Amino acid sequence: MARLFKKKDNVFIKLIQDQAALTLVGMEALKAYMGCQDPDASDKLTRAEKDADEARRILIDELNRTFVTPFDREDIFALSRTIDDVLDYAYSTVSEMDILKVEPTQFMQRMASLLRDAAYEISMAADRLGEHPRLSSEHAQRAKALENRVEEVYREALADLFSGAEDIAHVVKMLKLREVYRHLSNASDRGDEAANVIADIVVKIT
Repeated sequence: MARLFKKKDNVFIKLIQDQAALTLVGMEALKAYMGCQDPDASDKLTRAEKDADEARRILIDELNRTFVTPFDREDIFALSRTIDDVLDYAYSTVSEMDILKVEPTQFMQRMASLLRDAAYEISMAADRLGEHPRLSSEHAQRAKALENRVEEVYREALADLFSGAEDIAHVVKMLKLREVYRHLSNASDRGDEAANVIADIVVKIT
């Protein structure tokens, strides 16, 4: 019986780790896409998003069938959801850029690079959650610090964007760019939420 519960513990932690790893793959693809809008990078991001969705579906199914979990069921669900949201916003960023015919700006490149680094810290936090929770919390705090830097770049981008509208064409371009910046900012917000959930879990289990 003890071995059965241990196996279930491993299932939930492994699925969270899978989601976090796929999110890192997706954010690396986003960073590459912001460099040259390479279709291969877009395809890689799409595959990562679909694979991560499948990992989340399996996790939810396991939650529905399991009474004993390694930590609070609500925390497992919340962590899975927030990590999933990060990748979803990365995917929607590229989709919006394609639909709106938006080319990457230096601000998008900087934000995507920081988001990739934050995804790395969240992935590391997930990897350490089972055996080394205090290290997991440290990685979560680094992810939160990177989120703050993304928001700083976001504010810089908006200030630059609205520095002066010349004509209607400029206004349209401003609105398109703001939409993309907002998606990147939302991805950062969800990463911050994921880091908060990890920190809460560590407090409860240590």
